[in-house]
Amino acid sequence: MKKLLIFSLTLIIGNLLSAQDIEFGEGYFEANFTIDAMHTMDGKTIKLSASGEAGPYGKAYLSYIFTSKQNMADQGEFTGFAWTQIEDQITTGTLQGVWKKQGKVFKMYSYDNATNGKINIVSGVADFTAKTMDFKVSELK
Repeated sequence: MKKLLIFSLTLIIGNLLSAQDIEFGEGYFEANFTIDAMHTMDGKTIKLSASGEAGPYGKAYLSYIFTSKQNMADQGEFTGFAWTQIEDQITTGTLQGVWKKQGKVFKMYSYDNATNGKINIVSGVADFTAKTMDFKVSELK
């Protein structure tokens, strides 16, 4: 019993010491995209391009590469690139995250690093049959 108690306390204290605090910015904005093209050359890696509106970033163009490096049929990871423009202001960003299939849609979670010095936390849904990608975006503080 004493060993179990010591083990439990060690586990709890270890988790508390290694906890991280992620602070989201004030509110969020929505970013809505239409999937323009999608293809695969091997049936495993999917490449996708989309365009739409990204809140304060204006018109946006996205490209993604979806993979599943652990060979899981219903979840994996992605990398990507974003290019946005409002008037003469261009912002680009790298996109890194994970995806998980839920029914007919794919949930996506991402950290995006932008050339304006911001890191954005993104969550959303890709519906490949409807050709839509809808996200909520919040700046990481």
